[in-house]
Amino acid sequence: MTAHGARAVERCRILADVPFSETPGSLFRFWLGPAYQRTLTQVAQWMEEAGLTTRLDAAGSLIGRYEGLTPGAPALMIGSHLDTVRNGGAFDGNLGVMLGIELVSALNEEGTRLPFAIEVMGFGDEEGSRFAAPMICSRAMAGLIESVPENMTDASGVTVADAMIRYGLDPAGLSEAARRPDELIAYIEPHIEQGPAIESADGEIGVVTAIAAQTRQRVTVTGQSDHAGTTPMTMRQDALTAAAEMILAVERNGASGGATQVATVGQIDVTPNTSNVIPGEVRFSLDMRAETNEARDAMAEAIRTDLRAIADRRGLGIAFDTPQYLPAAACAPELVEGLARAVTSVTGRPAQRLLSGAGHDAMAMVDLCPMGMLFIRSPGGLSHHPDETVRVGDVDLAHRALLAFVKEFQS
Repeated sequence: MTAHGARAVERCRILADVPFSETPGSLFRFWLGPAYQRTLTQVAQWMEEAGLTTRLDAAGSLIGRYEGLTPGAPALMIGSHLDTVRNGGAFDGNLGVMLGIELVSALNEEGTRLPFAIEVMGFGDEEGSRFAAPMICSRAMAGLIESVPENMTDASGVTVADAMIRYGLDPAGLSEAARRPDELIAYIEPHIEQGPAIESADGEIGVVTAIAAQTRQRVTVTGQSDHAGTTPMTMRQDALTAAAEMILAVERNGASGGATQVATVGQIDVTPNTSNVIPGEVRFSLDMRAETNEARDAMAEAIRTDLRAIADRRGLGIAFDTPQYLPAAACAPELVEGLARAVTSVTGRPAQRLLSGAGHDAMAMVDLCPMGMLFIRSPGGLSHHPDETVRVGDVDLAHRALLAFVKEFQS
C-alpha cells in the first residue's frame, strides 16, 4: 500500500517543474496554457497505466473512467484540479487527482470491479489564475454556466472564448460539459487541508463537514492624478492613501467575527503607478469568507459601508464589482459518516471533522450530486506557497481510507 502513497507524492513533485510549469524555477500552470496541455498528456498516461480510459470534456478537463461490474453504470467521481496559483505548491489540487489514480490502480491490481464505475477527475480551472472567474470547469460540469464568460480576458488580453479556440475547444459547446445527475452517484475530493487544524490536533487526515461561503469583489477607488511636487497635501484626491485606509478597514472587519470569518486584500493595481504622480485610481481585490452565507453577507455589507464612508470623507469615487459569489456548501451527511468510518479504520482514532475555509470544486459539484471531502495534513499549515508539502505516511493513510470507503460505499 505504501507504494501508492509514495507514488502519488512523487508524481505531484514531477508536475511541479518544467515542462509542466510556465515558469522555470517555480510552479505556475493555468487553464488551457501550454504547460496545462503537457500536464494533461502526462496525467492521461498515468490514468491509462492504472486501468482508466480517458477523455477531455467540453471545458478541457480530463476525465478517466474505470468501469464497474456493469458497463455504463453511474460513477463515483474522485478528483480535484490540475491548475495552480502563481508560484504555488506541488500538492494543492494535484494530490487529489493522483490519489484518485492510485485508488483505481489498487483496485485494478486486485482485479476488483465495483457495482458502480469510478471516474477520476482533473478539473482545468479551479484557481481562477488565468481568468477572474474561478471554477469555470466544475461549474460547467454542474450545469451552473452554459456559456463562456464574456468581456473577460487574461493578462495578455486573450478572452475565454479565444483561449478555448486556441486549445481546440468549441466555446459554443461549453454546455456539453454538463453532466446529468443520474450519471454520478457522488463526488469525493481528497485535498491538502491548506491550514493548521489537523496538525494542531496531531492528526494525519480528517473529514470535511462543509465549505465556507465566499465572495470575491474588485474595488475601484477613483481620485485625481496630479503632480506630486506641486499639489498641497490638503488639496489632494489620492486614491492610494484612501485604499490604504480601506484595506485596514477590511482587516478590522474580518477580525471582528472570530475564527470562522476572514477578509483579505491580496492584489492591488495603481494608476498611473509613477513615483512623482499622485495616484488617481486604485483597484484592489476583496476576498470575504465565513462559515454561513448570513455571516459572510453581513461582513461584506459592513465592509462596503466602511469603504464608502472613507471614500465620501475623502471626496473620492468608489465602485464594487462581484466576479464570484459562492454559497456555503455542506458535505452530504452520509458521505461524511462513510469517510469518517474509513478514516477510523486506518488510523484507529475517531475522525477529526473540519470546516474548509478554502474553496474547492466540490462547492460547484454539490449542485450536481452529493459531495464529500477528505483532508490531508499540511505541515506548517502552509499552502499556495512553493514550500507547501505533505508527508508520505499521511498520503498513504489517505489512499487506504479512500480504498476502504469505496469498498464499503453503497450506491
